[in-house]
Amino acid sequence: MRPVLLCLLLAATPVPARSAEIAWDGIAPMLLEGRTPLPAGEAIRIASPYRTENDARTVIGVEAEGPGGRLIQRVTVVLDENPMPVSAVLELARPHPRLAFDITFRINGPTPLHVLAETADGEAYLAEGFVKTSGQGACAAPPGTAPEAALARLGEMRLEMTPLGAAGRLAALAHGGPEARLGIGIRHPSLSGQQRDQVTLLFIPMRYVERLEVDLDGQPFAALTGSISLSENPEIGLDVPAGTRRAEATMTDTDGTVAHAGKDFPGY
Repeated sequence: MRPVLLCLLLAATPVPARSAEIAWDGIAPMLLEGRTPLPAGEAIRIASPYRTENDARTVIGVEAEGPGGRLIQRVTVVLDENPMPVSAVLELARPHPRLAFDITFRINGPTPLHVLAETADGEAYLAEGFVKTSGQGACAAPPGTAPEAALARLGEMRLEMTPLGAAGRLAALAHGGPEARLGIGIRHPSLSGQQRDQVTLLFIPMRYVERLEVDLDGQPFAALTGSISLSENPEIGLDVPAGTRRAEATMTDTDGTVAHAGKDFPGY
């Protein structure tokens, strides 16, 4: 992980309320590293709710395509007003014309949403959105699973493969073949560091999925760098190439716990 991203991801201490403009203005220089982002236009498509139904578990989807034949290397999702705004970074082991994924996030309050796509030749494309919330204050909300039960199953992973719908399949085939979505469900409390034990009222230490590495057919495919913005028991969907026969996922959390899962998919 690049040092600047590590610094941003670790900046989880609660901060005073800031305007959206100030929040992004403070984040952007560290992500862009002197580059001027280009308007994404149709290069980035964001799927997010107008208003969340469940602040603690909101699905945000992103599809990024490299303009003019460029190859996508990395996509960063920023929830500006979350305590840890750089919420997820997905990087491909080998650049590809297209990267599409969705992730379940916790969203602390109404926030601008920025998605930054970086290409293999160093260009940066920026898309913006806004997500309204239901006022549940998700980052400080008590965990949904009892601590003992959460620890007992921490690291368990579920892998599934499903065909893309007709629209997704047409878009994918136009760029060389991804035609299935790999779904990864991870058992993890994703503790934000802002939640209180309901008995002692002491803050529960922060612990979240820091890294998820995905291999396809024995070769590295993508890696996700997480944050406290990932929901409890996060789910990640990722478009993968046609013909994928086996998927493996390795999770590492901030306490150093490592878990691994693999599954064969003879029908893909």
